[in-house]
Amino acid sequence: MKKPFWQGVFPAITTQLHKDQSLDLDATAAHAEALIASGVSGLIFLGSLGENQALRPEEKRAVLQAMIQSFRGRVPILSGVAESSTAEACRYVRDLERLGVDGFMLMPAMLYRGDPNETLTHFRSTAAATGLPMMIYNNPISYANDLTPDLLAQLATVKNFVALKESSGDTRRLTDIINRLGDRFALGRRSILRGG
Repeated sequence: MKKPFWQGVFPAITTQLHKDQSLDLDATAAHAEALIASGVSGLIFLGSLGENQALRPEEKRAVLQAMIQSFRGRVPILSGVAESSTAEACRYVRDLERLGVDGFMLMPAMLYRGDPNETLTHFRSTAAATGLPMMIYNNPISYANDLTPDLLAQLATVKNFVALKESSGDTRRLTDIINRLGDRFALGRRSILRGG
C-alpha cells in the first residue's frame, strides 16, 4: 500500500448499458481501453456517477469481474463502494477482494445522513473488512456526510486509508487537511473549474 500506487490520474468511469438497461460489458471495456491508451494511471469502476446505486449487487460484481479479467496487470483496477449500509459495504469489499480488485474508493453509507460517529464507524468497519488500500471520497454536497479535517485525523490511524478525494467545494479544505495531517494521505480533488 505504498503511495506511488495512487499517483497520476484515476478516472471514475461510467458503466455502459444497452438500450434495455442491461450491462454492456464490451462497451465498458472499450471505454476503459481508450482511457488506458490516453495514459491514465488506474481506473475506478462503479464510482458515484449514478449507476453504482442503480445496479443490482450481481451486476456490480459482473462489471468488476469482467474488467479485472480484461485490464488487471495493465493498470490498477478500483471499485467505488457506495452501498446503503455498512454491512453491505463490508460484504462488497470482501467479495471484490476475492475477485482480484486492487483497491477501493469508499463513500459514506448512501441514503442516510449519519452523525460523525456513525460516519466514522462506517469507514472504519468497511476498511477492516479488507486488507486492500482505500481512497476516502468526501463529497458532502452530494452525500450529506462531511469528513472534516478533524474526522479525517481520526481515520488517519487506519492503515489501508491511503488516499483522499476531496470534493467538499471548500477551497481551503485541502490546505486545512495538509496543515492538520501533512502528507498522511495522497490527495486528489475534483476540478472546480472543469466541473469534473
